[in-house]
Amino acid sequence: MGLISCLQIENITKSFGDLILFQDMSFGISEGQRIGLIAKNGTGKSTLLNILAGKEGYDNGTISFRRDLRVGYLEQNPEYPQELTVLEACFHHGNQIVELIKEYERCIETDGNPGLAEILVRMDHEKAWEYEQKAKQILSQLKIRDFDQKIKHLSGGQLKRVALANTLITEPDLLILDEPTNHLDLDMTEWLEEYLRRTNLTLLMVTHDRYFLDRVCSEIMEIDNHQLYQYNGNYSYYLEKRQERMDATNSEIARANNLYRTELEWMRRMPQARGHKARYREEAFYDLEKVAKQRFNDTNVKLDMKASYIGNKIFEADHLYKSFDSLKILEDFSYVFSRYEKMGIIGNNGTGKSTFIKMLMGEVKPDSGTIDIGETVRFGYYSQDGLLFDDQMMVIDVVQNIAEVIELGNGKRLTASQFLQHFLFTPETQYSYVYKLSGGERRRLYLCTVLMRNPNFLILDEPTNDLDIVTLNVLEEYLQSFKGCVIVVSHDRYFMDKVVDHLLVFNGDADIRDFPGNYTQYRGWKEQHLQAVKEKESAKPLEEKTARVRLNEKRKMSYKERREFEQLENEIASLENEKKGIEDALCSGTLSVDELTEKSKRLPVLNDLIDEKTLRWLELSEIEG
Repeated sequence: MGLISCLQIENITKSFGDLILFQDMSFGISEGQRIGLIAKNGTGKSTLLNILAGKEGYDNGTISFRRDLRVGYLEQNPEYPQELTVLEACFHHGNQIVELIKEYERCIETDGNPGLAEILVRMDHEKAWEYEQKAKQILSQLKIRDFDQKIKHLSGGQLKRVALANTLITEPDLLILDEPTNHLDLDMTEWLEEYLRRTNLTLLMVTHDRYFLDRVCSEIMEIDNHQLYQYNGNYSYYLEKRQERMDATNSEIARANNLYRTELEWMRRMPQARGHKARYREEAFYDLEKVAKQRFNDTNVKLDMKASYIGNKIFEADHLYKSFDSLKILEDFSYVFSRYEKMGIIGNNGTGKSTFIKMLMGEVKPDSGTIDIGETVRFGYYSQDGLLFDDQMMVIDVVQNIAEVIELGNGKRLTASQFLQHFLFTPETQYSYVYKLSGGERRRLYLCTVLMRNPNFLILDEPTNDLDIVTLNVLEEYLQSFKGCVIVVSHDRYFMDKVVDHLLVFNGDADIRDFPGNYTQYRGWKEQHLQAVKEKESAKPLEEKTARVRLNEKRKMSYKERREFEQLENEIASLENEKKGIEDALCSGTLSVDELTEKSKRLPVLNDLIDEKTLRWLELSEIEG
């Protein structure tokens, strides 16, 4: 049996002016596929997702969706009306279930309730009664617990999480996600990873989180040089096969170059006789020329920059205290930073990671204690809110305003343009205006402005958000050979594993631990630690339980428990009868509006009562009667 197609894209082309993003691109998505989309920033990842979600047009080609296909789309920068509450936002973006709930409400308010029986059957089929409960569960997993909070009071990260919950609740047939792990802490990312692996959703997503990509996706699509390449495996498999493709392309270019030289000589000989030569050979020459002149975009660039000299004294934190009202961030915290140290900082949102960084940078003062920074330290600070550019400037001007030439040491130097090329800005993009850059390209430009000042102490606050995987590889290689100190605050586990040599773990309430290793090693230790604690906890009740069983070999119900047990049986039967009566009445089509509303409200109350009493009945039934 063949795969069921969800959508088919045929020869789609999209350009902005003279910038072609993709040309005559074709691919299909079948039911159950889990596809990760990889491409450099500015080559059209988000644009392609917007096109598939119907948010953006395209120049030509066709897109065919399966009829009745439900699509859920998480945008990179979602928007909602500011006055909505968090819960209302989950009902705002119209989807099939939300529209059905609205249809039900309209029907309830209409005289005679036309079509109610059919709507109730559909409500049951779509599990629409559970929609609000499911919304609250997913929001709670994403650490959004104030359901009545207004959208206008949410941070950008909270808003993205509300939008993610909104997208997941409906369990669409096809889920399209643009950077779903941005603004998620490590716990949330791992929860989402597990959630997506458990479901049968068809998935197309863009993410820079390579562990997430590796564990969730079973196929990779790559846009490179306006073309689409598909790899039937996860991220690890893609890396291997992409290298094979690059090697094959490079040898094809080398072979074409040799042939091209021979053919060029032939084309130049006896031009007067060319008309008598075979026409096909002349046409073949031009095809050969295209291959020979190809520049395969191998972005494995080593940027070995010389950091400014850094002395032995870096910084010393001595007995730091910091709190905001009852929220404790630091309590008697002392630390001596050593030369060439590469520290990762992890912890859930709200545990004080960014506050700690800002204290180090002098932007926030400690309540007490001192921070002593060495005289030779030159900070390079990449922050979440540092993207302040003049949109009307050209990219090259932004960098040249800082320095025309960047010293690499050993007498080597790079021009501003060469430096930009290391970070994947083509000459065309360099002479383009800032306002034309994608979100990821702006982040990349900001990173260039931080690195080119030759800092010797880099502080990177969430550097991986909105950067593509190719840029991350360049940045990781740069940091691995960086002759200075590094502090990275990041939720990107893969990035942390490659760059840092130890972790500062913020557990909240001023509990900060130093872990000697990378994130994967920490995660392994944490799981073992939690398992040991669990075993210790479960062992204690077990000893008590066995001792109690020995003392009371034949534990029987007390008179009071026996009465409660019998009473529960009667109550559960009565509640079940009431529930059946309400369900029959709702389907009869004979109820008035008021009766319908009243009975609809009573159903979830009954379900909760039945669950609660059944649980107690089961507990009592385990005691010997």
